[in-house]
Amino acid sequence: MASDHTQRSYSIIPCFIFVELVIMSGTVLLAYYFECTDLFGIHVQGFFCNDAELMKPYPGVDESSFIPPLILYCVVAGAPTAIIFIGEVSMYVMKSTREALLAQEKTIVTGDCCYLNPLIRRVIRFIGVFAFGLFATDIFVNAGQVVTGNLAPYFLTVCKPNYTGSECRFNHQFIANSNICTGSPALVEKARRSFPSKDASLSVYAAVYATMYITSTIKTKSSRLAKPVLCLGTLCAAFLTGLNRVSEYRNHCSDVVAGFLLGSSVALFLGICVVNNFKGTHGPPAKQKMEDYRGLPLMTFPRVESPLETLSAQNHSASMTEVT
Repeated sequence: MASDHTQRSYSIIPCFIFVELVIMSGTVLLAYYFECTDLFGIHVQGFFCNDAELMKPYPGVDESSFIPPLILYCVVAGAPTAIIFIGEVSMYVMKSTREALLAQEKTIVTGDCCYLNPLIRRVIRFIGVFAFGLFATDIFVNAGQVVTGNLAPYFLTVCKPNYTGSECRFNHQFIANSNICTGSPALVEKARRSFPSKDASLSVYAAVYATMYITSTIKTKSSRLAKPVLCLGTLCAAFLTGLNRVSEYRNHCSDVVAGFLLGSSVALFLGICVVNNFKGTHGPPAKQKMEDYRGLPLMTFPRVESPLETLSAQNHSASMTEVT
């Protein structure tokens, strides 16, 4: 027999398998096509002849960066996942918090054979939504890069344009010829995918999502500085990632700012609208018992006005009006 904190639901598992997993699979597949295939052609954007903003030195492959992509993606995916898992397990281990979780989340019974513990349900919810947002952010970034075809600061260095006498007569002459580049086609294509910055978007998305989880879900009175330091540390790491992209001439400042806005918007939307504002473990307020008033002076009780007193006051007011 189910307990008072148990609620039967026969639609959780079918909805998870046939709806949420399908959406997640489609999102991952779309991200794969953007990242690993040339299915979506990049918009070929023109440039001005001898544009100083596009003549920065080539910084080398991404693996030679101060923050290599492999390390960045591992931290972006692993750090929030570890924070969520450790936070949920720690809150569930504490007896008072576990009772509040049971009262708030309830144990979801699926059919007559199995059930989902609130700990498992919350971990799947937070980590699942985080993973979906991570792939969605990657899709938005790649879509922006493909549609705009914005040129990186080192574009002319790797493009090595072959100007003719008529094409570069003036320094501010616009070049729209797509076949003018003589450099490596792979490097030229990479240099056309600058807006928005992918590293900035993914890093700030993970930082904002983790910050929202820490501040709104983990409730502790033992330390006043642990949560602010952890949140500011994650946000600072994301900010430094964007600055590193600008300092190494891999992205423009506008690319990094757009990446920050995109990643923050996705994290805020998912945090507020999807996981219901990261509700914490606060249970419903308990009613104050009469025993709590024992030993207190009678004047401390709230005064409740009697209906007879109200009627008498109204009649007295009406009689005074007639006399005046």
